[in-house]
Amino acid sequence: MDAVTSYGGYTSYASLKKKRILIAMVLLFTLVGVGSIGFHFIEGWTWFESLYGTLMTVTTIGAEPENQLSGRGRAFNILVMVVGLGLVGFAIGAFTHTVIQSELGSFFGRRRMEKEIARLTDHFIICGAGRVGRRVAKEMAARKISLVVIEKDPEQARWAQENELPVIVGDASSEAVLREAHIERARGLATAVASDAENVYVTLTARGLAPNLPIVARASEEEAQSKMTRAGATVVVSPYAYAGQRIARVLTHPKVQRFIDLAFAPVNEGGLDLQIEEVYVAERSRLEHLSLAHLRVGFGVIVLAVRRKAGQLDFNPEPEETVAAGDSVVAMGESGKIRDFARLAEQEAQSSLTDPV
Repeated sequence: MDAVTSYGGYTSYASLKKKRILIAMVLLFTLVGVGSIGFHFIEGWTWFESLYGTLMTVTTIGAEPENQLSGRGRAFNILVMVVGLGLVGFAIGAFTHTVIQSELGSFFGRRRMEKEIARLTDHFIICGAGRVGRRVAKEMAARKISLVVIEKDPEQARWAQENELPVIVGDASSEAVLREAHIERARGLATAVASDAENVYVTLTARGLAPNLPIVARASEEEAQSKMTRAGATVVVSPYAYAGQRIARVLTHPKVQRFIDLAFAPVNEGGLDLQIEEVYVAERSRLEHLSLAHLRVGFGVIVLAVRRKAGQLDFNPEPEETVAAGDSVVAMGESGKIRDFARLAEQEAQSSLTDPV
């Protein structure tokens, strides 16, 4: 199945197109109604004859009963002809403009989408635009994370188009579609398509193309989780298991769950917009040899744990401990500060940088 890229940037024209067509139709029906009433009272025709005569005039056919008009009827018919020609021209222009604009919008939209997808790097691939896939895409889009959605159902894909998210209409289990999404440059992949069997196929295909890519798969049934793991999924998530755990936490620890919900919800939804990120400390990084206390004071992040280069996980480390090249720092903070922190972790230290703590 060939993939078709789509783009939602031209949806803003949809309402304008509909308005033009609606206006043209209303004006034409109004003209036919006014013409029928006029001929009925001026010439004394029946309502059917009046309607028929009006349609003959508007369509420029001019057959009977227009050839039997009185003087006043001819004057009224001239008015109907002039207005009718203008309205018919407007209607034809509106329909033509809609068709041309739609075709051009679709063409340029596909070209723009192809270019946008071609530039993707270090992005996430979301397979499936159902309820789970949409939620994943919304969370990432709210945090300005680069992503592309793959959905084979055009109706489902329309959601991504309307939200102006990069989307490929195609089968996510197809190697060609995953290559079009540039899986070789992707940072991770989440598969949340309709069925567990499809998720297994997507996982198998993705793992074959990208052996080291982190893959998160959704599983509806418990017996499918082991199959997805064997297929190559890094993590398997069951929405039903998560929902059960969440309900239990709400019942037993409602204040804790409320804090978690507020902490990680976007600001526009009333949340604190916190983020937990694992930041790798590169060689000669600006973070190298800095104490954890300095990281909190200087960068506004809370260090939850440090995974040392040797592999051991140091949970809740002491403030005086330092980080070294090759360590991974698990930090929590506001989204903007976490992004700045991650960016600094990749920058080389300046000779004047010292740890004041």
